[in-house]
Amino acid sequence: MALYVMLTISLRQVGSAESKDPEKPEEVDRLPDPTRKDAPGPVKKGGWRLVLYQNSLSIAFVILFLVSWAGHLYGSFKDANLQESLKGKPEKSLLDFLAEPQFWFETFQNWQSEFLSVASIVILTIFLRQKGSPESKPVDAAHTETGK
Repeated sequence: MALYVMLTISLRQVGSAESKDPEKPEEVDRLPDPTRKDAPGPVKKGGWRLVLYQNSLSIAFVILFLVSWAGHLYGSFKDANLQESLKGKPEKSLLDFLAEPQFWFETFQNWQSEFLSVASIVILTIFLRQKGSPESKPVDAAHTETGK
């Protein structure tokens, strides 16, 4: 998701409800106004806080990815060593386990499903609609109309 969020900053797909309109500026691209009455604290304070806040969604997704990947690594490592010990074989070190194709096979299967999900949303929203969904364009919108 972090990659998705970061790529949607600059990449466009004409007709996708998930894409920004390539022809006009978007509200999300305007400069933050620190004088706005209800502006969040980091916007009012500016500096490094604003930079961090401006990128907080991508940062959160990167952290979630790293934590989930580490959890997957730990669980797979423990399971692989349990399987090895049940067979009477010595346990592997974490570095040896990282060199094993089984771990990377499992990891890439997870990534493959994520990329398929994101691609489906981007491509299917060009042609399909769901009345009332914020993830869909209006039902009467042309296929070439980009954005919501």
